[in-house]
Amino acid sequence: MPPKDIVNALHEGKQIEAKVGHTLMSAAIAAGIEIEAACEGNCACSTCHVYIDEEHFDKLKPASEEEEDMLDLALFVQPTSRLCCQIEMVPELDGIQFKLPSATRNFYAGKKKADEDETDTKT
Repeated sequence: MPPKDIVNALHEGKQIEAKVGHTLMSAAIAAGIEIEAACEGNCACSTCHVYIDEEHFDKLKPASEEEEDMLDLALFVQPTSRLCCQIEMVPELDGIQFKLPSATRNFYAGKKKADEDETDTKT
């Protein structure tokens, strides 16, 4: 049997399908979940802060130091808080449930967004 390439997630009763290797954030936005994602998934803000259900939280890869720094800026952090731009969907996360906090803090840490090109401003 080929490896499963779709992981199911649940947000407040809404079923979301995510391709393996994609982030929870990209799947949620594609499904119409309103996530601000000010830094567009570059781990440079905390606007994609979510709460993960306890069963699946322990299956996540540990948060990087960069993600932890951004979570320090988030509002209403809980023990199961993560940035959904940093959650890579893998088959072990099938059935993951997440909730959005009641508010987010739009603080962009000034990193270059992934889709911005380097430009030479010298004349």
